[in-house]
Amino acid sequence: MPPHSGCAPRFGERPRHEVADIFRVHAPAYRATHVLRPEQRKVIRAMTACRTAVLGGHLDICPDCGDERPSYNSCRNRHCPKCQALAQARWVSQRRERILPTHYFHVVFTLPGELRPLGLRNQKLIYDLLFSSASATLLELGRDPERLGALLGITAVLHTWTRELRYHPHLHCIVTGGGLSPDAERWVETGADYLFPFKVLSRLFRGKFLDGLTRTYEKELLELTDELTAPGAFEQLRRRLYEKDWVVYAKPPFAGAEQVFTYLGRYTHRVAISNHRIVEHTPDRVTIATKDGNTASMPPAEFIRRFLMHVLPDEFVKIRHYGLMASSNVHTKLELARDLLEKPSHPNEPDPEPETDNPAPDDWQTLLKELTGIDVGICPVCGSTRRYRILLYPAPVLVPDCRSP
Repeated sequence: MPPHSGCAPRFGERPRHEVADIFRVHAPAYRATHVLRPEQRKVIRAMTACRTAVLGGHLDICPDCGDERPSYNSCRNRHCPKCQALAQARWVSQRRERILPTHYFHVVFTLPGELRPLGLRNQKLIYDLLFSSASATLLELGRDPERLGALLGITAVLHTWTRELRYHPHLHCIVTGGGLSPDAERWVETGADYLFPFKVLSRLFRGKFLDGLTRTYEKELLELTDELTAPGAFEQLRRRLYEKDWVVYAKPPFAGAEQVFTYLGRYTHRVAISNHRIVEHTPDRVTIATKDGNTASMPPAEFIRRFLMHVLPDEFVKIRHYGLMASSNVHTKLELARDLLEKPSHPNEPDPEPETDNPAPDDWQTLLKELTGIDVGICPVCGSTRRYRILLYPAPVLVPDCRSP
């Protein structure tokens, strides 16, 4: 694993506290009294070792001034707050070529609170059902000739947290403001500020999700909570959920592709909490920033419990693409849609100049320089360009304070 590969803190001043620091101090006691899933134990091991001598790294040496600085490798775990910036930049760069030159909508599907206990016990099943129900709702309404009559493009991102780290599974969907007609000869555009009626979205989503949940229950695939094991309890829950309005809403639409890039960079690789949101860490309290300048304070064990709720099952895909953005369509229908959108509106109008993309570089050193202006090949003390590095092998024992400077 290359040093720093995929791992960079938020650019700017280093945070005073880190999630990893809290886990190093308090996770041993927490693990002794709680049963953890294998993926949760893996996240704890990865975060506490991230950028420490345990994973090895390299020592940068300047032969001109004698400055020596160790830099330790990253864990590259997708739940680690320090391991997302470079991965995020590469992912967004790869997706640029799939963004269509049109406006976009941001639609959010949220599961009712009554389903959260089931979600915690059946994460993969419930999250898969959330993805399939939300995407099928949008695609069905898009294909409806009474509404749009076209194939939409959708990118969906799963989030499971609130600002207080409570469990709140919801799906952020980026939806094209129009779609490809069934005969693939026209781009059918929506209004700039309207996609579908929210009540229609909510009720269709509710019906699809509960139908899938019922079939899963009938196949005895669900791990039920104690309350739902009683005779008739699941049917009562289902009836209550059918009688309830489910939350589906749209944020202000994107004006164009550049705003979509900004959104993607902010949401796709976000983890439950960033290190910069940890305001204070004492032996008996952890305080985090929430909304509007407010904070939330809790015991370290409660902070760990809340953080671990958002660890996804191994190999679970939390970013998915549908319709025009589906992998089966990106080289066919998506390209047809792009050609139609970029086609001159008047016969004598010249074709637009092709956009020149600047893909993210493969090596982390160049990408880090582009994002931060930091050139790791230049000595930060004397400015020499003769800096060289030697390999540091992984340490056999974790030393809590051996973080990279």
